[in-house]
Amino acid sequence: MKYSGLTLCISFYFLSCATTTEDTGKNYLSFADTEALYDFYSYREDAPPILQGHRGTQENGLPENSIAAFEYVLEHMPAVFEIDPRLTKDSVVILMHDATLDRTTNGTGNVIDYTWAELQQLNLKNKQGEVTEHKIPTLSEVLEWARGKTVLMLDKKDVPLPMIADLIREHDANNYVLSLVRSPEDAAFYFNDEPRRMFGVSYRAPEAFDAYLALGIPKRQILACIGVEISEKTDEMSAIMREYGIRSLISAAPTYDRLETLEEREEAYKKVIASGISVLESDYPVELGRMLSGVKVKAAKPTSDETGVVSK
Repeated sequence: MKYSGLTLCISFYFLSCATTTEDTGKNYLSFADTEALYDFYSYREDAPPILQGHRGTQENGLPENSIAAFEYVLEHMPAVFEIDPRLTKDSVVILMHDATLDRTTNGTGNVIDYTWAELQQLNLKNKQGEVTEHKIPTLSEVLEWARGKTVLMLDKKDVPLPMIADLIREHDANNYVLSLVRSPEDAAFYFNDEPRRMFGVSYRAPEAFDAYLALGIPKRQILACIGVEISEKTDEMSAIMREYGIRSLISAAPTYDRLETLEEREEAYKKVIASGISVLESDYPVELGRMLSGVKVKAAKPTSDETGVVSK
């Protein structure tokens, strides 16, 4: 099987963790159960990075948060995706990052002021502002599409958490969905609702992680989302996470993705991975996959007593 733009190093890692489908020409990831999902996200010092498409991709003239964008990425490489559930006037959960329609569709105004039927009259726009043929998808459509193909990290926008939890349950999607949480309160709701849930925990200071551990969430059910650029603080946090067997994620979308040249972006991405980050999110996941050819993840080091966090 060929993986356009990816080295065998990265491709074989994905193959070792999940099933890929050769006869489709796509690089699909399939997890038999939540245990397989936990294993996929577990930190191992010899494992190459996981690549995450931010809202899918902005490459190839495709609109963000669209099934077409997800499919494009999977034509080139195995990947996982961060997406944005948002609520319509008639309580249909769709994918849309912004609270307004203007940037990503040929409509105007607030998403919440439109019904699902009304939104279906619109078309999505790409990064260049061009109107495409693609329509706004519902979260239910995307959950069904993603089964046996990839993993979805669901960001929090304006959808009540019980609605998200019910949709995950309705589609039996627990083995390929991560719930992104930014507060212990949200994590507690999801964990009490479904103790097998996998979490993306977003926090920005080492001590903030203690509140999530206090909830009793098993470490193997956590991906640590620790920022948008590397620093001494993220180095400290990712070192702690590696000792816990937890991968750390940096999102390059608002930072390194915006560097002007390919060479600048490649240098930045490789520095992120060399720092010990083992999940890298980008608006340009196909480009990123090509650039990270052969890059290894930094080995774990003992956690310093100065961190105040006890190693596993």
